[in-house]
Amino acid sequence: MGIDTIEFYWRPGCPFCAILRGRLRESGLPVREINIWEDSDAAARVRSVNQGNETVPTVFIGDRALVNPSMDELTAVIEREAPELFDLAQPAAQGHGSRH
Repeated sequence: MGIDTIEFYWRPGCPFCAILRGRLRESGLPVREINIWEDSDAAARVRSVNQGNETVPTVFIGDRALVNPSMDELTAVIEREAPELFDLAQPAAQGHGSRH
């Protein structure tokens, strides 16, 4: 079974999270946003791939973790490892559309 969502781990007040969240929302890609300050299991998952640190944004595409990725980095990983996510993309609410 393929990957059907991007897991986006964030916390309030993180400017890097806000930037990437905006770009992900514009992309229309399927994203599950998880606040690590409200979910201790999520915080533990982030620490498990960040040498014990709660570094965000941390993004999972399947089992692949990306720490503070750019949108270009994220897109490149999706193209290589989970291109089916592009097929699941929905037009952005503001009319920007997906990356297609």
